Amino acid sequence: MTTSEIDLPADYVELLEALRIRVTDARTHAHRTVNTLLIELYWSLGKDILTRQGSQGWGSGVINRLANDLRASFPDMKGLSARNLQYMTAMVRAWGKEANVPQVVAHLPWGHIRTILDKAATAEERDWYAAAAIQYGWSRNVLLNMMMNRSMERTGAAPSNFTRQLAAPDSELAQQMAKDPYNFEFLGLSGEVAERELENALTSRITETLQELGPGFSFVGRQVHFDVDGDDYYVDLLFFHIEQLRYVVIELKTGKFQPEYAGKLNFYVALVDDVLRREHHNETVGILICGTKNDRSVRYSLGRSTSPMAVAAYTYDKLPATEQRTLPNEEHLVAALDWTEPADD
Repeated sequence: MTTSEIDLPADYVELLEALRIRVTDARTHAHRTVNTLLIELYWSLGKDILTRQGSQGWGSGVINRLANDLRASFPDMKGLSARNLQYMTAMVRAWGKEANVPQVVAHLPWGHIRTILDKAATAEERDWYAAAAIQYGWSRNVLLNMMMNRSMERTGAAPSNFTRQLAAPDSELAQQMAKDPYNFEFLGLSGEVAERELENALTSRITETLQELGPGFSFVGRQVHFDVDGDDYYVDLLFFHIEQLRYVVIELKTGKFQPEYAGKLNFYVALVDDVLRREHHNETVGILICGTKNDRSVRYSLGRSTSPMAVAAYTYDKLPATEQRTLPNEEHLVAALDWTEPADD
């Protein structure tokens, strides 16, 4: 009797799927545990070296000798190069206020930690990117892209009326969705473009667009049609934020912000909130993305708006050539979801 001829139990498919999930979860947990133990080892090595550098004045020569001796003792173990030992001491310097390795560091792969040490200029940046990488499961390439595009500086920076229209902590969560400015460099555009051209470009590169908008955004549609008693209205871009359980209306304007834009977006947010929002959803919010803006004019306009909204600018200026070369390409951004990485040697 062949395998295909076996009379399987009625619940076999469900059991198989449950066992697959269990095995996957166990493997993931094992990888995370191994990674945490490795980072704890690196922390202890870095701490001991740093202590002796301070008390005995160890120089690079001693570090090189120590690396050679350790590699000779453990020839099958990666990550014991002199360069890595220097990174270990840098890790302790950066997060050394705690006696043991901080949780925000212990749960990161070593490659992520090295990237943060290389690119972060302040303690605030180190902590923000480390926490975000853990929370959203960023790969090393995605982390690098976020840091090179100054995501921390832009996240939550758009002027809004969220604190007046939404109760805390909902208002703080909504604010974190609104970057300013949005970086659309990946579109390859330059100069002035028509609004429909910008919309087409954003939807044709939806993977990169979602990445720039931030974690949690899912694309619902473009030019989404609404019939209001025979009057036709079209929302430029409609998204749903999975983590915050809310619709997000995005209107695009390629020119300078005008007060009447806020009125139109206010109408669209109210419309989506009335037609699409369900009982378990949070309030719909709107984000107007325009070419340029006068923040004072924006605040006057938002002050009288009854819908929760933010106004942000966008740019597609290219980064300096030296930084551009270090960014991951499109293939990496789409495929880079692997959390585990071998230790760099």
